[in-house]
Formats: sequence, C-alpha cells, structure tokens
Amino acid sequence: MRVHAFSDDALGDDDALGLVARLRRGEVSAAELRTAAALRADKVDPDLRGLVERHFDDPVHGERGGPLAGVPTLVKDNTEVRGWSCGNGSAAYVARPARTHSAVTEQLLASGLDLVGTSRLPEYGLNASTEFADAEPTRNPWDVRYSAGASSGGAAALVASGVVPIAHANDGGGSIRIPAAACGLVGLKPTRGRTAVSAHGAHMPVDIVSDGVITRSVRDTAAFLAAVDRRQRNPHLPPLGRVEGPAARRLRIGLILESPTGAQVDADTRAAVEDVARLLQDQGHDVLPATTGVGRRFVDDFLDYWSLLAFTVSTGGKLMHGPTFDAGRLDPFTRALADHYRRAVARTPAFLRRLSRVRETYAEEFTRHDVLLSPTLAHVTPELGWLSPTTDFDVLRARLLDYVAFTPLCNVAGAPAISLPAGVAANGLPVGVHLCSTIGDERTLLELAYAVEADRPWRRITDDVLMESP
Repeated sequence: MRVHAFSDDALGDDDALGLVARLRRGEVSAAELRTAAALRADKVDPDLRGLVERHFDDPVHGERGGPLAGVPTLVKDNTEVRGWSCGNGSAAYVARPARTHSAVTEQLLASGLDLVGTSRLPEYGLNASTEFADAEPTRNPWDVRYSAGASSGGAAALVASGVVPIAHANDGGGSIRIPAAACGLVGLKPTRGRTAVSAHGAHMPVDIVSDGVITRSVRDTAAFLAAVDRRQRNPHLPPLGRVEGPAARRLRIGLILESPTGAQVDADTRAAVEDVARLLQDQGHDVLPATTGVGRRFVDDFLDYWSLLAFTVSTGGKLMHGPTFDAGRLDPFTRALADHYRRAVARTPAFLRRLSRVRETYAEEFTRHDVLLSPTLAHVTPELGWLSPTTDFDVLRARLLDYVAFTPLCNVAGAPAISLPAGVAANGLPVGVHLCSTIGDERTLLELAYAVEADRPWRRITDDVLMESP
C-alpha cells in the first residue's frame, strides 16, 4: 500500500524552487504552505511515523532574503534547534530543550527555510533502517511494509509522501543516500566541510559526518548547496556556485558492480545501474569497469569504527545528555555494537591509521576516472523487521554490511556522493543509483544528475495508481 498526501492544496506537487516561485508571485503565502504541510502530516504520519516534534504553528523562521525563504522543512532529531528537544532517536534519556541552534541549523535558516518539526532516526543513527526495539518503525510511503531506510528515514518518508519538499538530513555512513534510495529521492552527501561541521563530527577521530538535504529534484539539492556556498564558503574547497543543468564535457566514468564485501548485487539493482551506465554512454561519456580500491579490510575497519561510536554513547551518555541517561535502555543493537568495540579495542590504533589513509586510496581511483557509478545499496530496501535492532547481532551485522557496502567509502574519504532514484524494482519499490566524485567536486555530480533526471525522469509516488492513506 502506498501512502501519500499530494493534492491540489497550497503545496501542490511543487518542489521547493517551484514553491519559491509561487511565493514570489504572491500566489501563496508561507503560512498557507505550513498549514498545508500540517494537514498533510495529519493525513500520512499516523501510517508512516516519520515525525518526532510538530512545530507547524510555532515554526522557526528562516531568513526572509534566503533563496528558499518560506519553504517548510524538517530537521533531523539529532540536530539542535533552540527550544526544541533533541532525542537522537533514543529512549535512553529524557531529551531537554536545546539552548542554542547548532551550526547546521543556522545554515538551514540562512537559506530561508522555515523549520516546522523534527524527523525520526534510529537510535543515534547507527542502523540502516528506522526501526526501534519498543516503538513503531518509520514506514516507506511506497509500500508501508518496507523500510524507509536510515538514518534519515523520517525525513525521506515525509519528503516522498509530500509533507515537505525538502528536509534536513546527515550522513555518517550513507544516512542521506540510503533513505533517498529507499524512498525514491535525491540525496547528496556533500564533501566533508562543505556544510557546517556538526557537533557529532567535530569530536570524531575520523570525521565521517556531512549534513545536507533530501529532495525530490536535483535543482532543489543544487539550490540548497549554492545557498550554503554563497553564505559560508569553505576556503579550503573549490567554490561551487549555482549548478543549473548538465554540462557538455565528456567524462571518464568508472562502473562498479562488485561489492566491497563480496555480496551479490540483486538483479533489479544491477539492471538499474547498467541502464544508467548505458544512458551516460549514449550521452557521450566513456564508461569503463572500475573498482572501489578497497576491500574487506576497509569494511571491517569501518565496523570497528562504527562500534567505537556506539561505545562512546554507551559509556559517555550521562556526560552528553545528563543524569536521565540510562545505558540499560539503549536498543539491543546499540548495546551489542558497543560490546563489539570492547572486543576490538586493541585494534583501535591500527584501524584509525588505516581509515585515515583511505582518502589517499580514494584519490588514486580518480587519476583514472572523473566519476564512479555504482549501486547505492546492494539490494532493494527490505521489509520491516529484516534490520530490526532486536535481531541477533551477528545476523544483523552481516545483513547491514552487505546492504550498505557501497556508501561508507565516501564518508571516510570525505568525498561527495549522490543517490538518484533512477530505477524501479519488480515489486514497484525505488532503486537508487550512486555517483561519487573527487573531494570538492559536487558540481560534476550535480551536472550528471541533471542529465540523468532529464533523460530518465524520476517515477513519482502518484504515478500509475491513485492511493489514499486509510
């Protein structure tokens, strides 16, 4: 069953820039957009469970001169908004109202976006499905039996179902790109440092987190990044500016179909990637076989690092969140991941050293290629329960590592990557196709994304069949 809220209300089926144009023409007001978003949330969120807090009636307004001024959006519930609670998807502590805006929140507001609520994530963003031990999962609007991905699963579910056209997300191992692939959306993980450094990334020995947005169109993603670049440009990165369409230059594109874990890519996903490869070849690009340059050692090192993050939460939760934190109330997966690190602790210097060198390995691939093309995920998004945090840890670990094998490399390398909804599985669910480029080169990714979008327009959740929320 599909669940969506698209209608002929103030939001219509416009993307964010479409709404900006209507706002500037005086055809609609920002208040009317927020009201429509609230009513849409009323319709679909009982089924999808993507919202944490609702602030449609008391939003935090973005700057009126921002390029996305008046467009409603959601903030992921691991990012501080002054006066709002920030729960990190966890039942282990009582979330307190934040005292200040995070740097990421300030960037969202500088773009003009109006913040109308917070979106769900699995506990501390550690899982690839927005599921919980003792709460309802976030459901995929394309079929509510399936996962919306993670960790920005709430954001993706609510953008795909039409509640808002654009939503904040962040990505420490695929958390923008995974839910974008699962829900048929555009999800770009920026270069490390392109957007504000989050509180999460600032204290990491290897900063793997980048903040961005999930959208329904390439131009909305480009507009947000242009707003960030114009207002708070990172002097250590190439300027980005506004990317408004495809470029004419011919690129060397490396095609990757083999997973770093050795897991088989499913037939629907492989077909979608091969279709995009043919499309890019027809557009004049050179498409040749390639590899990621990393293998099982990288996967194991990333797992050890991921477990270090869970261990940090488990042992430092009271310092982070105050006296209400109780490690015994963490999800079983978080606790098991922390236990994995206790067994791996002696490997810490070695795996941190190897991870810090991944950037060099990654850069070597781009002496031969301009862009790498691969699946976003090794298989179509699974049914809910497959990645439940209550699953036996060894089983869940193996499932996760195979499922998300293509996304973490760009986090460790600090490079940009984008998932595009360029395929459809036999069961009707979206399939994501992944493009990544060298550090600082979001422009090439956006130009290619425009070209794919033009020749393979994204399938819409309203296509084929008219569905209503029950």
